[in-house]
Amino acid sequence: MKLEIKNITKTFDGLKALDNVSLTLNKGVYGLLGANGSGKTTLFRLICGVIKSDDGEILYNNKDVSANSEAFRSILGFLPQDFSYYPDFTGIKFMLYISALKGLRGKLATRRCLELLELVGLSDQKNKKIKKYSGGMKQRLGIAQTLINDPEILILDEPTVGLDPKERVRFRNLISSLSENKIIILSTHIVSDVEYISNEVLVLNKGVVQDRGLVTELMNNIENSVWEVETSLDEIDLYYQKYPVSNQKYVDDRVILRIISTVKPNENALHVKASLEDLYLYYFRTEDQTNADF
Repeated sequence: MKLEIKNITKTFDGLKALDNVSLTLNKGVYGLLGANGSGKTTLFRLICGVIKSDDGEILYNNKDVSANSEAFRSILGFLPQDFSYYPDFTGIKFMLYISALKGLRGKLATRRCLELLELVGLSDQKNKKIKKYSGGMKQRLGIAQTLINDPEILILDEPTVGLDPKERVRFRNLISSLSENKIIILSTHIVSDVEYISNEVLVLNKGVVQDRGLVTELMNNIENSVWEVETSLDEIDLYYQKYPVSNQKYVDDRVILRIISTVKPNENALHVKASLEDLYLYYFRTEDQTNADF
């Protein structure tokens, strides 16, 4: 089981959404981390065959997916960020409807849908209308419908947006349980979502794969780049203009800033342990902030 993305480039109106992206993915969970506009959704649309690349190719098990598009779609499951559904359908009716669209009908479809609703914890809510589902329940239903064809590749675009902490934990546990025999790519800008379930994190920044590795490995990369600086109220704006600031705390008439920088911001700055929020700010600094570090 191997998905290969080779030298993929995609341009919209003269701007490169993806620039020579290459990845090799085997079974497991991959967290695709990126800011808005980093190219995450474009990459997913290319993998799913919704759009075509300007250059490069995508292979699955050494076969060009564009030459075997129908066969590839049959082993692909995709949950878009804006999951569409019929609000007046019940959970089971919606599942049976999607099953019919995928060519599965009759008793086999009913059995498969009931199994999946049980898997995602919705069996006791199967006869409730979807418009009465919570955000987490709708996301779980979205996962269930992507699994009808038992896909080998599962693509999830910002699946935890709008979920409360309890629903987010349940969602992560569900994804982990599915990862044993699938390639799962999960896009997010929430670092904690990928920390617990991802075998590997892929950092996509301005259409380029900037880094990849375990969260712990990526955290090691910024080990010496997080500082605390005590400053006056008058100087706060100067630091914000020059550095990414992940936190500020007021102490009497002074302010303690948590700063991301590869160089010491001032002579009194102190190294502190990096957090997940620091990791995100490190990779997605503005161009001016990046230049300020060096």
